[in-house]
Amino acid sequence: MSRLTITLSEARYRALKEASAQRDKTIGQLIDESLDFYGIKSREDARHLVARARAHSKLTEPKAVAMAQENVRAVRRKS
Repeated sequence: MSRLTITLSEARYRALKEASAQRDKTIGQLIDESLDFYGIKSREDARHLVARARAHSKLTEPKAVAMAQENVRAVRRKS
């Protein structure tokens, strides 16, 4: 697993620390879940998602990719 250093305001750091304690999760887990929520995935994860969508829906690869991209855009627009 890779490590990352980020700079946050003191207020944001305290809020993140408090949220992690309330949810009984680490700060890293909260950040990882947030990235999932925003649809940020590795290329391999995205390929697996498209393969699963194709298997369940009988879509062609181009149609499955287009559907996956639209779903990611929809999630990002909600933010």
